[in-house]
Amino acid sequence: MKQLSILVIDDEENIRNSLSEILEDEGFLVETADSISSAKEKIKIKDFDIVFLDVWLPDGDGTELIPFILKSNELTKIIMISGHANIPIAVKALKLGAFDFLEKPLSVDTILASIEKAYREIKLQQEYLYLKEKETKDIEIIGNSPKIKELKKQIEKVAKTNAWVFIQGENGTGKELVAKSIHFKSERKDKPFVDVNCAAIPDDLFEAEFFGYEKGAFTGAITSKPGKFEIADGGTLFLDEVTELSPSAQAKLLRVLEEKEFTRLGSNKKIKVDIRVISATNKDLDREVAEGRFRADLAYRLAVVPIVVPPLRERGEDIILLAEHFLNVSAIENKVKPPILSEEVKQILLKYPWPGNVRELKNLMERLTIFYSGSIIKPEHLPKNMITTETANIEDLHKDCIPIKIIPLKEFREEAEKKLIEKVLKQTNKNLKEAAKILKVDLSSLYRKVKQYNIEV
Repeated sequence: MKQLSILVIDDEENIRNSLSEILEDEGFLVETADSISSAKEKIKIKDFDIVFLDVWLPDGDGTELIPFILKSNELTKIIMISGHANIPIAVKALKLGAFDFLEKPLSVDTILASIEKAYREIKLQQEYLYLKEKETKDIEIIGNSPKIKELKKQIEKVAKTNAWVFIQGENGTGKELVAKSIHFKSERKDKPFVDVNCAAIPDDLFEAEFFGYEKGAFTGAITSKPGKFEIADGGTLFLDEVTELSPSAQAKLLRVLEEKEFTRLGSNKKIKVDIRVISATNKDLDREVAEGRFRADLAYRLAVVPIVVPPLRERGEDIILLAEHFLNVSAIENKVKPPILSEEVKQILLKYPWPGNVRELKNLMERLTIFYSGSIIKPEHLPKNMITTETANIEDLHKDCIPIKIIPLKEFREEAEKKLIEKVLKQTNKNLKEAAKILKVDLSSLYRKVKQYNIEV
């Protein structure tokens, strides 16, 4: 147990002295006060982990001091002590926020047991606050590029509402980060954020995972278990890769989203929930609906506010900022000095297309930190494919498309066009929208070409 700071507030000198001796012998830092006014002066200038507070004091009721103590430090544990204890006083003290209530005369075992219990509670609260603070820092979206500034504006606006959000973006762009940012900036921030990878849930387990089940509902259900909807009550349910759900799962999900109630497997009891749904996919939602892979009515229900997360290659101004951020974070986590990016490396990073987006950049920076901590990162330290890509451009793609043999001009054009489309699709991780932008053609035209040349997407 750490060296706790304790304040003893009691008007009886012998109790103050005896408590102080016991606590100091146990290694605690102890101060005393004989009234409400003297206690307030001490609390104004110092935070205490634990306060022993007498009910009856010369200048008032000790319970009136509880709100003042907790306003000064909400983690302080207040242990009430009284020689004339009764149930109404104890109830009043606990309602005001007291942690424990002890009757005089106090035994050493009782005092130490109460302190041990208070310490465990303090530690749990400190860990919770640390994780909460870390989580809040982890949702920070780093970048000053125009597209990221616009994304941040959208997040700020939609976070203030309860509107359902649909996030689209390539793999590794940070869709979950956007979802968490919306949640933790909303009024639901103190309620659960429950994320579900829809691609990882087998169709036959959909109902058990989403709606939960009662003991004995099926073979292996040895206990009852709440589903994702129930766990997320009051908070946010994040459906990642929602377009991977099967048609039957989509139908079941739509019914619950419309009725806002469900039953656990093995039960007839209706459970109502208040949740905000944020969904995400790395696919083109309109195309998934048009080709019959995703229900239109479910898409309309989920995509009240659509948000598109830009790929890293469209965030040129942010690449070095992100790279240096990841280097510093990784250095802190691994307790090493962060490496420094040379100017040549910065130029390579800026020209690289980043098919894996922010996730790829983050992983690379972590790897560089581990192998080259405190060093200057040079081009030879980078993966070979990055050096090759750095010198590549669209003209190179055209060169690669020139066939060796002499063929009719129409065939030449078609073969060159097919190879160029394949190269750009590979560069954009098969994202048709991005490929269309690079090739400067309409999305519908590109889609027809993909069909014409039987290009796999």
